[in-house]
Amino acid sequence: QVQLVESGGGLVQAGTSLRLACQFSGDNFDFHSVGWFRQAPGKDREFVSAISGHGVTTYYSDSVKGRFTISRDNAKKSAYLQIDSAKPEDTATYYCASTPFYPPPRSRSSYENWGQGTQVTVSS
Repeated sequence: QVQLVESGGGLVQAGTSLRLACQFSGDNFDFHSVGWFRQAPGKDREFVSAISGHGVTTYYSDSVKGRFTISRDNAKKSAYLQIDSAKPEDTATYYCASTPFYPPPRSRSSYENWGQGTQVTVSS
């Protein structure tokens, strides 16, 4: 049974950085694509970034491209989302999710395992 736990959220000032982590428990982590999604109050959960099991294929939404970096360490069964040049509009609850699909999908419905989320608040 797969479980995902996010960490690293917090309150930061605009222009600064933080790194989110997603700890995977279960088997065959390297066969799972990992996606990051976020949900702001009153808005739908939206795709942020995704990475393939081997870490070679990555995707980003247009709103974060160039500021966010997704990565993974299969030996640690962990995935990461580096947020640089944070903006107030990045404020949201961030969720990681996993799926055996390749290439890593952008749609929420393609992910079968979800974490509980970590809150990121960016002050202006």
